[in-house]
Amino acid sequence: MKSTFKISALVLAFAGFALGAKAQTSTTTSKPATTSNGVILSVGVDAGIPTGNLNNTYNWNIGGSVQADIPVIQHQLFVTVNAGYNSIQGKKNIDGTGLDATNIQLLPVKAGLKFFPVSNFYIQGEAGAAFLLNKSDLNDDKSAAFVYAPQIGVQFPLGGKSYIDAGVRYEGTTKFNSNIDNSKVNFVGLRVAYAFDTK
Repeated sequence: MKSTFKISALVLAFAGFALGAKAQTSTTTSKPATTSNGVILSVGVDAGIPTGNLNNTYNWNIGGSVQADIPVIQHQLFVTVNAGYNSIQGKKNIDGTGLDATNIQLLPVKAGLKFFPVSNFYIQGEAGAAFLLNKSDLNDDKSAAFVYAPQIGVQFPLGGKSYIDAGVRYEGTTKFNSNIDNSKVNFVGLRVAYAFDTK
């Protein structure tokens, strides 16, 4: 129930942000982000809420990422390359047992496609590998797992060649421990990034 409330709050926050972005773009004379012909680089802050069984022992996720959007079809389709860091924060005194969950430290590296069906609104899908930086602390037997991340978002101009890129995604991995089904890392995340056109 608490997890559902957190996810709902995250989605509502994004919706409010997106509406604010739409209002901002309607009053600016800058070109929409999708008119870019150059590579767009972005640096963002990532936050998330664990889902499924991970929510039983972990509270939230915080991290950051850098991304390059490389144009393929002018104004509409970009190839993305993304690298980041996620720290999934463990709960203290889980279910009154006195045990604390060890934070999970991940380095996801992903590539994918970003498609703008309408100006400034995009659908993005990425996949790649998530590298577990503290495998021994968690007693896992794998250092890396497959990661996938479907996302929707809004990219709008601040003026000149600068943009704000805000997106909500679901990110999930395969198992980090061959013998434990619950060793997958899944969360609903929000990324807010400063982006700029290199051309």
